[in-house]
Amino acid sequence: MSRRDWVYLLSLLIPFVVYNLLLKALVLSSRNVDTTGGFTVSTTRLLAYAMWSDVFFVLGYVLLWIGLFAIVRTGALRWGVLVLFHATAILVVALKTIAYQYIQVTGTTLDYTIIALWLPRADEIGPMLVQGISSSAWVILLVALSYAALGPWLITRFIVRWRGWPSTTPSTGSPMSTPVFSSFVLCLLAFGFGLLSLQEGFNPYDEYLRLTGQESEAILHIHRPLVRDPVVNVAVSAAEELRRGASQDAASYATVADSPPASLVPTGSEQRNVVMVFLESTRSQSVTPYVQSLATTPFLNELAKNSLLAERAYGSVPFTSKANVAVNCGIFPNPVQISYGLAPEAGPGGIPARCLPDLLKDQGYASAYFTTSEKDFEDFGDLVANFGYEELHSYETMDKQEYVNLRGMGLSGDEAMLKPSEEWLTKQKESGTPFMATYLTAVTHYPYMVPEGYEQERFAEDEDLNRYLNSIRLQDIFLESLFDHYKDLDLYDDTVFVILADHGEGFGEHGIYTHGNIPYEEGLKIPMIVHDPQRFENGERVEAPVNQLDTLPTIADLLGYEIDGGAYQGSSILSPQLPEDRSLKFSCWAAEECLVSLQGTEKYIYFYDNRPDQLFDLSEDPLEQNDLAAERQEDVEERRNELLEWRSRIDATYRGPQR
Repeated sequence: MSRRDWVYLLSLLIPFVVYNLLLKALVLSSRNVDTTGGFTVSTTRLLAYAMWSDVFFVLGYVLLWIGLFAIVRTGALRWGVLVLFHATAILVVALKTIAYQYIQVTGTTLDYTIIALWLPRADEIGPMLVQGISSSAWVILLVALSYAALGPWLITRFIVRWRGWPSTTPSTGSPMSTPVFSSFVLCLLAFGFGLLSLQEGFNPYDEYLRLTGQESEAILHIHRPLVRDPVVNVAVSAAEELRRGASQDAASYATVADSPPASLVPTGSEQRNVVMVFLESTRSQSVTPYVQSLATTPFLNELAKNSLLAERAYGSVPFTSKANVAVNCGIFPNPVQISYGLAPEAGPGGIPARCLPDLLKDQGYASAYFTTSEKDFEDFGDLVANFGYEELHSYETMDKQEYVNLRGMGLSGDEAMLKPSEEWLTKQKESGTPFMATYLTAVTHYPYMVPEGYEQERFAEDEDLNRYLNSIRLQDIFLESLFDHYKDLDLYDDTVFVILADHGEGFGEHGIYTHGNIPYEEGLKIPMIVHDPQRFENGERVEAPVNQLDTLPTIADLLGYEIDGGAYQGSSILSPQLPEDRSLKFSCWAAEECLVSLQGTEKYIYFYDNRPDQLFDLSEDPLEQNDLAAERQEDVEERRNELLEWRSRIDATYRGPQR
């Protein structure tokens, strides 16, 4: 190749290599990855292991383009190679920058599942993501992409003028006069390095330790998606997703419906109303009834004194739509499937069970769901309809100016639900119809948009955590307004209130932020409070572990119904027979990210071999810092087998027999 070609190539390839490896080093230095599936290894040993996939990827990338430029010297093919050179560089730089920002914000690695599910919904999540990303990150991305597009041309032009080279280099012969064999060898080496970048277990340092008899010093089973180059991780996760079978019509399988279709049988004559309140992204450790020293929810704290409170309540999957399935339908949610998008339960026949609004409709109940979210966000409108709710009052149906005014007054904006709620409740009251009403708050969702008119309190030193805790304070103000709303309408005394979170929220306690794929207490443990004006006058507590699957049978019990038929997977928390060593199971949101089982006070986490298994004794280690898995391998294997069998039953519920 000519001097001009080398300048052009290297002016992009050298910064490309430096930028890619620097981003990976920044990720590793900020995460402290370790063998426990969390993150802790000295920087030197970490770089010796976790950079190999990235090094092989950039080596393969560099050799590929040098080989292609050497083979194709002139003509239309040369222009095609040139365009692809810049296009792939821009794509890789953009993807790696996004992956870097994603892990900084969430603590988890970007994979194909995230891209495939969110990219078609960019218009839905774009505004939220823009607010959660710093301006410096946008500047870095813009500069990197601009250089990838124009940098080589500008630098080559400057050097050509400075050195006095001819503006064009005459051809020294036909394209085939270039040593084709050498170029072919370069491309072959590029392919080989690409294959090596896929081998996340390849570690020359560990091989050296093995050969010298120092195996105990080796770094084994580090977090595999983090070790992979980000582009490689997207490719590997895409291949894994394609190997999975497509979802099928869940309603056509009898795994849940082996027993007769469910119905409610009245055990009394009085029909009472029921209200469910979903507290968005609210973990139990951040509300006052569970942590008395934290004054974020004074109203909820007073309410809990005259309510039934579950001391150890858990979600199912730390994701809003999944939590709604568990609570409303009493069965574990469908594992995420790309073919049906974020909420496969929203599709036709997506739920193989009768949900609570549908069951209550047979008893003459009206039902409505209220939320300030948009109905098309994550297919929520279709999901609510599949539950059996007769009406959905979402953001589209509300007074937008009222929402803006409420925020201007320093309120959460969730109060915008109260006007359509009043109209609907008045209609039910006038007709004498019992009802089920559900409310989903929004102010506590990331990025915790506390309005400017609200004077924040100092609950924590960390700014993100403090803003989150202030959003919980605003949510508590809304909750008080909601109860006043029912009292003003003279509906309070005849209504049972069930208040619970959809999931928790992480703030780096285990290196993970927000929710979705947090198997630890901050992501799964939630507040759950039942308030009945006619019961629990002095307050009662449930000490046994409970979860969202228990909500449907609990509400049926509270309203005076027995469940006939069906195959619901929870139990009424009013039952005195709930065992304290009860076994509960949970899942991460992303497919094959993690499974969790809680047996009494022992929690086991299975990471699908992407990280080592973990085992914690919550009675001695509530913060989940002391992993017992290594010293209790037999217990770990037994718990793993139980979880995999359970997951197979869930798959069969929604996807039919696996072939």
